[in-house]
Amino acid sequence: MDASADRKLFLGARLKRLRRDLALTQTAMAADLGVSPSYLNHIERNQRPVSAQLLLRLADTYDVDLRSLNQAGAADEARLTEILTDPLFKGLSAPRHELVRLLEEAPGVADALLRLYQAFDDGRAKARAAAETGEGLVESSPADWVREYIQSRGNHFPELDQMGEALADTLAAEAPVHADGFEPTARQRLAARHDLGVRTLPAEVMVEWTRRYDLHRRRLLLSETLGPSSRAFAIAYQLALVEQGPALHQMVEAAAAPDAAARALLKVALTNTLAAAVLMPYAAFQRAAEDGGYDLARLQARFGVSYEQAAHRLTTLSRPTARGVPFFLMRVDQAGNISKRYAAGAFPFSRFGGACPRWRLHSAFRTPGRIVTQIIETPDGNRWFTFARTVERQGHDGYGESHDLAVGLGCELRHAHRLAYARGLDLDSPDVTPIGPACRLCHRHPCAERAAAPVDRPLAVDDWSKSVSPYPFGAA
Repeated sequence: MDASADRKLFLGARLKRLRRDLALTQTAMAADLGVSPSYLNHIERNQRPVSAQLLLRLADTYDVDLRSLNQAGAADEARLTEILTDPLFKGLSAPRHELVRLLEEAPGVADALLRLYQAFDDGRAKARAAAETGEGLVESSPADWVREYIQSRGNHFPELDQMGEALADTLAAEAPVHADGFEPTARQRLAARHDLGVRTLPAEVMVEWTRRYDLHRRRLLLSETLGPSSRAFAIAYQLALVEQGPALHQMVEAAAAPDAAARALLKVALTNTLAAAVLMPYAAFQRAAEDGGYDLARLQARFGVSYEQAAHRLTTLSRPTARGVPFFLMRVDQAGNISKRYAAGAFPFSRFGGACPRWRLHSAFRTPGRIVTQIIETPDGNRWFTFARTVERQGHDGYGESHDLAVGLGCELRHAHRLAYARGLDLDSPDVTPIGPACRLCHRHPCAERAAAPVDRPLAVDDWSKSVSPYPFGAA
C-alpha cells in the first residue's frame, strides 16, 4: 500500500491566509465550500486534515492552484534564508526545517519578518546614500514597492487577462477587411468610440518622450523612434487606459500603495499588463507557446510583438486551468544594473543584490541578437535551464547611441524538455555551472568572478599566497 495515500494534509494557516486574501468570513467560505463553519474552523486550527474533496472544491470555487496551496513558498524560503546571512544575525542558528515550519504554520509572521527586514534594509540603504552624498535621507523607492507587490501576486492578474481577452475578441470582431493586424483596428476603435487620434512625430519634436497623450487635442503622440511592436504596444496601452480606466483605478486603490508615486507607478505597471493581455490574449498565447516549444521568434511573428514583450508575457502564464512553464525573467544593462526581475514561480536569485557574473546573461552582450543557453545550479542544489539574448532599447535620450539590454529567461530543469531551446541537450547528465546570489551573500569558493567577499565571512588575505579569487575568505 502506498504510504503517501494515507498522508494527512494540515494546511490550516494557508487556508486561513487564502480566506483573508479573499476577504471572506469563515461562515461565507464554509457556505461556498458546502461545509459547516465549525468544520472549517477545525481545519484552520489544524485540528482536522484537508480532504482531497475539499481541495478540489477550493480549486473549483476560487480558481486556486493546488500546487501553490500544498507547498511552503519556495520563494519566501529562499528570501528568509538570504536575509539570515546578514551579519545582523551572526551566531543565530535557523535550520531549514524551522523556516519551512514557520512558513507552513505562521505565514503571516513570515511575511511580517520579510517586510520588517525590507524596511530595515531600505533604511540602511538610505543611511549609506546620505553618508555618501552628504545630503538628507532619500525617499524609499516606489519601484521597489511595486516590484514586491507584483511578485506577491505571482506576477499573475487573472482579472486583467480576462479584460484583455474580451477586448481582443471585440477588436477581432470589429476588424475591417482591409485591416492589417492589431494597429489599424485599434486606431479605428480609438477614433470611433473615444474620439482619439494617433500621430507619429519626429524625434526632435517629441524630444525625450516616446509616447505622450495630448489631453486637450485628444491625440496620442508617438515618437518615430519606436519600432512597429513598440508602437503597437503604445496604442494598446492607450486603449487599455481609456476602456478600463475605472477598473485599473480600483485595482490600484485596493493595493493600498504607500504614496502617490507608488500608486502612479503601479497603475502604469497594471496598464502595461493589460496592454500585453490585449496583444497576447492568454488562451491563444499559452496554446501557441506550448505548441511551439516556447520559441520566442514564433511568438513574435504570431502576435506582432517584440522579443522582450513575448518574454515578459511568458512569466505571467499562471492560470490554473492553462498553466505555462513557470519562467523567471531578469533584464540587465551592460553595467550590470537590473531593471526588470519577475517570476511566475520560485525565483532563484538574490532579492537584495544583483545577479551572479557566472550566469551567461551577462555574456549575451558578446553575441548580440543570439540566444545563449546555460544550465545553472543554485546553492540550494536546484538546477535551472536558462537562455538569454540582447534586445535593443527603444527610443533615444539625446546623449548618444542607444545601448542594448540583455534579457534572461529560465525555468526549473524539469521543465526544459518542453522548450525548443533545450533540444539536442543531454538533460539527464547536463553540463552544469554552479552560481550564487550576489557576491556579498555568496559562500562559493574559490571563484575568479567574485567582486566582493561575503558580508558574514572574514577576508583571508596574506603575503605568502594568491587565490584565483580576488577576495578569498575564511570560515564564519
